[in-house]
Amino acid sequence: MVDCLLCESRHKSIFCSLENGELLELTQNKGCSIIRKKQNIFKEGFYPHGLYCLHSGKVKLYQMAENGREQIVRLAKAGDVLGYRALLSGEQYTSTAEAIEESTVCFIPKDAIMKLIEKNSSLALNIMRLLSGDLRKAESKITDLAQKPVKERMAEVLLVLKEIYGFEEDNQTIAVTLTREEISNIAGTATETSIRILAEFKDSGLIQFDGKKIKVPDLKKLLVAANVHD
Repeated sequence: MVDCLLCESRHKSIFCSLENGELLELTQNKGCSIIRKKQNIFKEGFYPHGLYCLHSGKVKLYQMAENGREQIVRLAKAGDVLGYRALLSGEQYTSTAEAIEESTVCFIPKDAIMKLIEKNSSLALNIMRLLSGDLRKAESKITDLAQKPVKERMAEVLLVLKEIYGFEEDNQTIAVTLTREEISNIAGTATETSIRILAEFKDSGLIQFDGKKIKVPDLKKLLVAANVHD
């Protein structure tokens, strides 16, 4: 059991404004689980019964296309909440949440989280900001897919991975390990295309490979390749 009062991830989450009494109440009402790599937290098409909060680890959320291919729609890190849109709307999950690496996940039942939202206006505001951010990102992704060349999209994917998970201690290695297929599923391109473009990025010195991990020796060059502003 993870004590919300002692949770470092709380300060990066929507629960950062809760008082000690509310955090104690949250701890008493939730459950925690260890989710193994490639294990599902929830599945597309099922109805939610509560809210998930990622205490540690990394998670991908994806939708299945008609051709059986994954489309990764979001990546989550410690402190992020999962399944909130379906919970608030009372609808089915529109995506599946799967652990990229072993993760610790807390589950807050629907009644408990709704009670907290009603009592704490700051928590309600944080959730509204989260939903607003989701809408902005969705609009940006649609624009990118419609207008950006695939090389720029691939470069932007690497920037997104860096933004979400950061660098390792060397300040160059992106702190997450994804397969080439997963990277292509974020960019919305074929795996073969993803492999080819990453190889071109390597040949041009834009990135380096360290096993399955990707290093970015010059972040400014990657920003130029992605055609985005710092």
